[in-house]
Amino acid sequence: MTVPNQLTMLRIVLVPVFVAFMLQDDPWLKLMGVIVFAVASITDAYDGYHARKYGETTRLGAFLDPLADKILITAAFLLYVHMGYLVLWMVVLVAIRDILITVLRVYAEFKDRPVVTSREAKYKTLAQNVFAYMIMVMLLMKEKFFFGSRISGSIEGILRSDYPDYVMLAITLFTLYTGVSYLVVNWKVSIRNPSGGD
Repeated sequence: MTVPNQLTMLRIVLVPVFVAFMLQDDPWLKLMGVIVFAVASITDAYDGYHARKYGETTRLGAFLDPLADKILITAAFLLYVHMGYLVLWMVVLVAIRDILITVLRVYAEFKDRPVVTSREAKYKTLAQNVFAYMIMVMLLMKEKFFFGSRISGSIEGILRSDYPDYVMLAITLFTLYTGVSYLVVNWKVSIRNPSGGD
């Protein structure tokens, strides 16, 4: 268990902690949930940097790192569905695409196949994370204890409007597009430049 892999495991362990805090009525516990989510996201940024800098990349890490990312974001989106702010079917589509691509990437790594990660896929991940953070900050802002009744009412109105669904729909469509693009590009690469045996 290298340091990057330990950080990845920590990220997975923090997911239920984050969800448990966010489901509490106490505003201070909700604040703790936001902090836990931020810490988990920071470990995602640091473990990859550490692994590349010190040559600690492993196949276990190649499997766990993207899996931990998907678990964290999917947990956040499902939490928002539970709270009534997002529609379930869009979150399910995003989760299925991300899990499928993660499995295929891991398979390619074990088969020593060339894998092409598009810039669009990175933008997709960024969009998912930014949106998850936006909803989380708004959940904190609607706490009357911190921001008062006026701001709380305005934020609640935004969350209950169609705007979050519109943004999530755009993210869902873009996520599906990057999934199809990934499959097409890597299918061509695997056929033209196969490496490793079955």
